[in-house]
Amino acid sequence: MPSGDRPRAALLHWRHSLPRDIQRAFYFPRFILSLTIAIESPRQEGVIRLLDMSSAYAESLYPPESNHILDLTSLEKTEVTFWVARLEDMIVGCCALVDAGDGTAELKRMFVDPAARGRRVARKLMETLETAALERSLSAIRLETGIYQPEAIGLYRNFGYLEIPAFGSYQPDPLSLFMEKRLP
Repeated sequence: MPSGDRPRAALLHWRHSLPRDIQRAFYFPRFILSLTIAIESPRQEGVIRLLDMSSAYAESLYPPESNHILDLTSLEKTEVTFWVARLEDMIVGCCALVDAGDGTAELKRMFVDPAARGRRVARKLMETLETAALERSLSAIRLETGIYQPEAIGLYRNFGYLEIPAFGSYQPDPLSLFMEKRLP
């Protein structure tokens, strides 16, 4: 398969591999389901399902050395704030803000269940995360994402994130895109 088709083919296969009960659960008009976002523990069944889906998707696109995924134990550390998005009672998205201890933080594990996409879940997660960063007087939010994720890159660019060189412990990687948003 040509390399340009890899992400699309992986995503199509991945979307069709969702359990039928989850596919059916989201077959409702968008205006009926209410979205809530709250700080919660990542150690719960619905979140672990999302994290597993996120990891599987990243692993289908990138080699192991280009995957910089925080594991469940790392997401429970005190310097991490973890948000969960729910449509009604179903967990449909998550993200984490990792305080770097230098006045900046890193966005990690941003993921929305494919069955819930198109409902502005990622946008609401970003708004929540950025509000928290402003309340903490952080100077910047940074992130690393893969080059084969145009939807994620587009979301970050729409929120004002700009490309930067590798930061922190990251090494330059042709499959990674590093971004930052300076905060007022």
